[in-house]
Amino acid sequence: MSRIGKKPVPVPAGVEVSLDPKSNSVTIKGKKGSLTMTHRPEVSVAWEQDEKRVVVSIPEDQLKVGQMKAYWGLTRSLISNMIEGVTNGYNKRLEIHGVGWTAKQQGTKLVLNIGFCNAIEMEIPQGIDLEVKNQNISISGMDKQVVGNFASSIRAKRKPEPYNGKGVRYAGEEIMRKQGKAFGA
Repeated sequence: MSRIGKKPVPVPAGVEVSLDPKSNSVTIKGKKGSLTMTHRPEVSVAWEQDEKRVVVSIPEDQLKVGQMKAYWGLTRSLISNMIEGVTNGYNKRLEIHGVGWTAKQQGTKLVLNIGFCNAIEMEIPQGIDLEVKNQNISISGMDKQVVGNFASSIRAKRKPEPYNGKGVRYAGEEIMRKQGKAFGA
């Protein structure tokens, strides 16, 4: 059995859950906004109003199929992430390391000056709040996938290199440093 899938998802106060069995969609509304997800038709999702929880299940005859257990656990995790997102939201912080390397927000674009001859402009996705201070970028939003994807696409523009440690990295990320060439006597 799926260890994650069989755990019910608790729903805190102030969060509304609505299910549409025809389109297999789950809509979660909270203080930060609303998120909608369409789940696999093999997985069934039930909202227990009395106990304030969402229960995800699969048919009994499909418990031995590995792919079905994966869908079961994935659906439960996605619903849990949606509930967390509409109540608290998600946040990623990035740091830019390099002399003269900066980032700034211009309208709906993020402009990165990270050692290339031209500045890199990136469109900020909908539902993302961006805060730029000197060489620190804070990305927040209610959709975990959008926040993480945008943070990783910023980091991919100039990954930290192992010799000098210059580049864009997550806050608190440690870079394994290499020694480099030794010249000597």
